[in-house]
Amino acid sequence: MFPLERFTIHLLSIFFTLQISCDALMIPLSAAKPAESLSGVSLPRVIFAANQGESQSYDIGAELVSTKEGSKTMLVFGTHAGDFNTIEYMQKVRSSLPELQAKGIERFLMVVNGEARQCEMLAKLLDLPNEIELFADPTGEAGRKFGVSRGFRPDDESMPPFVKQFFSGVGIGPPWMTLPAVLPGYLGDPNGRRGWIETSLKQGQEAGRWPAVLEFNGEGDIIGNKFDSAPLVSNWGRRPFELATLRLQSLIGIQSTHWSELKPVDDRCLTQHGGCTVVGPSGESLYSWVDRGLCDVPDMFNILEEI
Repeated sequence: MFPLERFTIHLLSIFFTLQISCDALMIPLSAAKPAESLSGVSLPRVIFAANQGESQSYDIGAELVSTKEGSKTMLVFGTHAGDFNTIEYMQKVRSSLPELQAKGIERFLMVVNGEARQCEMLAKLLDLPNEIELFADPTGEAGRKFGVSRGFRPDDESMPPFVKQFFSGVGIGPPWMTLPAVLPGYLGDPNGRRGWIETSLKQGQEAGRWPAVLEFNGEGDIIGNKFDSAPLVSNWGRRPFELATLRLQSLIGIQSTHWSELKPVDDRCLTQHGGCTVVGPSGESLYSWVDRGLCDVPDMFNILEEI
């Protein structure tokens, strides 16, 4: 084994060990009983039609309960509309939609801590399918009811929100999982999965976002990826810098370019994290997750295995 590859794997083992140790963190009781904790939380569903940004409001807790035997519902709590976690949740669900549906998930609800116009804009930027129902939550109330992390020093009114966001972004917690979630995007993972990354890179590149690392044929199919020729690591499940390239696309093409339109309207949502749950017909949790830092979004295939 070459020294560079050995060193990279050594670094990966450190961060994966740290992540495994943090996986034991307790899920809040409210996240374990989402239908109960979200009962009475009413949010407007975003309608994508001219001059009509919001529909009637829906009780999110009630929406998790179904009369259809065996049905499953996925509910995602994004962060604010211009945040990495919201973007990656949308990219991952979009890419994994057929597999999630094959597992019996019939409804996909996503709450974004933003106004309807922001939800609609982000959905268009990421080409979200109609199967994903968006709900606007400018104050982030639903996420807090679910039990998401409120970020670094949420009740410290003497510290500006952007300062709190900076500390969280450089890995100063709690929660403490920003660096273990961000660094593998640069280091890669021999056993990782890159399907959702390539799908999302394709969508971003077709939308004109940079960097462009894929090559297409005349029908728009991928026929080449610059990471396929990476020395030593081209056969890894996720190659070094591959995920980081997608995140750079999102940073430049979405966050930076559209910050003024997507930034949170409530300062609490600047640092508040997200989460997700999959429930059965009676609203019981089959899987629940709360983000533990920037880019700490669950692998959809882990969810598939759990349910």
